[in-house]
Amino acid sequence: MTKSPAREKLLQTALALFHQNGFHNTGIDRILAEAGVSKMTLYKHFRSKEELILAVLCRRDELFRDWLAQGVEARAEKPADRLLAMFDLLGEWFSAPDFHGCLFINATAEFSRPGDPVRAAAARHKALLHSWLTGIAAAAGADDPAALARELLLLKEGAIVSAQVSGDPGAARLARQLAVGLVARRIATA
Repeated sequence: MTKSPAREKLLQTALALFHQNGFHNTGIDRILAEAGVSKMTLYKHFRSKEELILAVLCRRDELFRDWLAQGVEARAEKPADRLLAMFDLLGEWFSAPDFHGCLFINATAEFSRPGDPVRAAAARHKALLHSWLTGIAAAAGADDPAALARELLLLKEGAIVSAQVSGDPGAARLARQLAVGLVARRIATA
């Protein structure tokens, strides 16, 4: 099945606009204007704005997790070092001119009602990251891989919010320093 160029343009445009301006502040008309497609084309691919948001979150999930996994693997061979390399990547992301925080954290803030499909998509993304980090922690020999993954994710999420609010990319460096202690405590040979 080939991807529709119009659908791809809508996804790319909506992703950029939602990330920059938020979900509620970005209207369909602006997405259509910037994507250069008609309303009929939009509704051919997405039945509603919510469906477009969910598709954007799915795309962002894939892009972010691929970027993170590839970046971590390129920076470190040992699993324990990979756990820390995540924070080096975050520092690069925080320094990028288009850094507007985590789309999933932002989505949860805008769609705060329990059971909301957008909120559920954000939770799935975070669960997938936890699973990925748990696997790395297990390969590193952590005494409790799931607990170490939760601790590192808490540092990661805190660093993202701190960098977004303060504009200081140094939040990743501080989170990494704290992560060194967590990794050493949980992994005997780290």
